[in-house]
Amino acid sequence: MGEKKEKEIVYTGINKLFRNDNVQILRDSLHDGTIREFLDDWKWIFSYSKKYRWIVVFYTVIGIAGSTVSIGTAYVSRILINIIVGHQQEKLWLLVTAMAGMLLLSLVFSSLNSYINARISIYVNNDIQAGIFDRIMDARWKELSSYPSGDLLNRFNGDVGTIASNAINWIPNLIINIYTFAATFIVLWKMDYMMALIAFLSAPVLLGLSRFIMRRMKEYRKRVLELNSKMMGFEVETFFNFDMIKSFGVFGYYSNKLREWQQRYKQYSLDYNRFEIKSNILLTLLSSAVSMSAFAYCLYRLWTGQIMYGDMAFFLQQRAALSGRFNTLVGTIPGMLNSSVSAHRIRELMDLPREAHDPEKADLLQKQAGSGITVSMRGVTFGYDEGKHVYSSSDFQVRSGEIAAVMAESGGGKTTLIRLLLGMLDPQEGTVTLKSGSGDEFPMNADLRRFFAYVPQGNALFSGTIAENMRIVNESASDEEIVAALKTACAWDFVAQMPKGINSVLGERGRGLSEGQAQRISIARALLRNAPVLLLDEATSALDRETEERVLHQIMESCPDRLIILSTHRPAALKLCDRIYRIGDGKICEITPEEAMAVHARITPQQTQTNRGLSLPKLRMPMAPPLKEKHDSDEGWWNG
Repeated sequence: MGEKKEKEIVYTGINKLFRNDNVQILRDSLHDGTIREFLDDWKWIFSYSKKYRWIVVFYTVIGIAGSTVSIGTAYVSRILINIIVGHQQEKLWLLVTAMAGMLLLSLVFSSLNSYINARISIYVNNDIQAGIFDRIMDARWKELSSYPSGDLLNRFNGDVGTIASNAINWIPNLIINIYTFAATFIVLWKMDYMMALIAFLSAPVLLGLSRFIMRRMKEYRKRVLELNSKMMGFEVETFFNFDMIKSFGVFGYYSNKLREWQQRYKQYSLDYNRFEIKSNILLTLLSSAVSMSAFAYCLYRLWTGQIMYGDMAFFLQQRAALSGRFNTLVGTIPGMLNSSVSAHRIRELMDLPREAHDPEKADLLQKQAGSGITVSMRGVTFGYDEGKHVYSSSDFQVRSGEIAAVMAESGGGKTTLIRLLLGMLDPQEGTVTLKSGSGDEFPMNADLRRFFAYVPQGNALFSGTIAENMRIVNESASDEEIVAALKTACAWDFVAQMPKGINSVLGERGRGLSEGQAQRISIARALLRNAPVLLLDEATSALDRETEERVLHQIMESCPDRLIILSTHRPAALKLCDRIYRIGDGKICEITPEEAMAVHARITPQQTQTNRGLSLPKLRMPMAPPLKEKHDSDEGWWNG
């Protein structure tokens, strides 16, 4: 199938003369109703800039004053030239002083405007980025995961920058340019109406020719946004999987892929550059023809004695200024459209459905958490796509003091279960709840995640010190508490040997540690959170059997009432569990230890011979006593 062609633009009305794509888009949007989207986008942009409205007014006033001073400076320059040519020295020093003062004042105004513009653009940029960041963090996982990371980064940086550069100065610059255009035209008309007409009529002619450049600019911007998103996604994935690329020795493949992206970018950029060169040559020739016409007219007036040299210099200067202001005025349209497109892309992120919150229920459960917690799913049906369920009408339940294992083949739904338990996904049917020892049930929402500590698959460490990584989940944790958590996770032995202990610096994604060491620090970080529910998603996969057993034993020793859910199929972990659940055939079912071994043999046949005949004796610490209706302390073992 061929590529989808863009809708051909048909020029109508007065735009048949200018043949400008951006003007036509605005005209068409007035007829087909999409102008409402454009207005909504700009209404959203102004919502971020309205708190700076008095600064915007000041910016506009300063801009108008600066334009007035610039025109006045040019007018004084005209008089000064005429005085020098006519050898009239009486007012020379007065005019020189006035001109110097106006130049200085113009410089002050332009510098002040530049400073205000830069300052407010930074403020708006930060405001929008902060708002987007918060909304992304609070967006529902399923909807957010449909956006590639490169696209998110491009919107977060590129689109926000486009909006910030136009959010404040668009309307003030429009007002300033209209004022300057009108003032320049009036001054020229008062002095010589023919020169004013030459300057005024030449502007749309030059603009009509520049329509090709403006059209290409629009296409270029669109393609650059798309290309940047894809390239950024490629770069993020490449650097994120750097270890895999190195280990397989496939850096040549990725090097070639990078060069393919660069080739596409180079080819498009050079095509655009060639077009721009040809267009600029044609535009320059026409502009020169217009300038020569104005110059010839001024020479005629000068030859016939109707004007002086200063008048001629002023006419030519202001003709160019008038044409430039006209082009600047029309040039605001692409800026408007670019900002609208960027705003629309960002609003898509801002409009993503937010996660459910219920802080009052979370506070209530925190008061009751000392009497134990039960995590349960009842009658849950879930699927990422309609008609394709990961599991249907399934139940799952674990109480405080229990360890539950979840088994499934790779991609079978273990991580999906954890996302459901954390409230990151909502089931199509059924409920996911936390139940206190007093019997109150609380539907899962984002605020209830404070009761969970989660260790995900893979390396989840960040660049920085070990202590900084640990304090991500508990900012007020002392060094002693960090060391205690590391000891429980069997990580202190190797951390203590590092040059600066817990203040040793790790590279990105924990670079400098082995996978097993990184897993143990991640487990220690989860323990430092001191939450009643601990989720381990293949979190001990890189540990040997002895270390894995010791870690799990010490976790239970440190707090026997903790509820642990781990996704695994390793016998060393299974034999420590009170409950074992299997995900398969579209269901979540509780199974016996013997059935678990059969599942293990099927999932990992290469280990069947090694584990043949392995029984599942209980090696863990004695079970905590059954949950009671009331606890000796309202605070319990966990105080949030």
